[in-house]
Amino acid sequence: MSGTPHTRRTGERIIRANGGPRGAITYDIDLAPEDMPAVCKRDLELAWYAARDAAIADQWDSVRAFRFNRPDGSHTDLALADRDARCWAGAVDRTVGLTSPGGMSLCLRLLALVDLLARAAWARPLFSLARDGAEFHPALLRAAATHPLTQDARFDEAGFRLRLKRFATGFQLEPPPKDGARHRLSGASL
Repeated sequence: MSGTPHTRRTGERIIRANGGPRGAITYDIDLAPEDMPAVCKRDLELAWYAARDAAIADQWDSVRAFRFNRPDGSHTDLALADRDARCWAGAVDRTVGLTSPGGMSLCLRLLALVDLLARAAWARPLFSLARDGAEFHPALLRAAATHPLTQDARFDEAGFRLRLKRFATGFQLEPPPKDGARHRLSGASL
């Protein structure tokens, strides 16, 4: 990736990407994670599949470092050195790019969703992972696409659950079966 900045119309924020040692990529972003725009639910789902395809193809990609600058002069630094996170970020970069607020937000939301699903037992009934793919409850994807990120580019679990409940109105979300059997997502109940 070149060091050429992506420039937008006057008054809009800028994301600059620069190549570094051993193929590392650094991003200087004049937008805080908590100010990233919402994305489309379908785009988030497509990003998931692009990341899955990249992992299957062993496209582990470059180390990436992000500096999110706030108007008050403070900043948040994020480094993606983990092989899987690099793969997912690389897949988003190849499909939509990371030098626009929408592309950057999509990448951060994908990473935040993966983080949330890995640590939140209450979310397990809302998705099904298998070797041949994944299924997500539509409300889960909608919440991940629209819920604000925290200062450290994650989802606030309590706030995320509230947003999820708003989108899942009328759905009966049951706990996962105790016998370990997998249920396919059907829409109204799991």
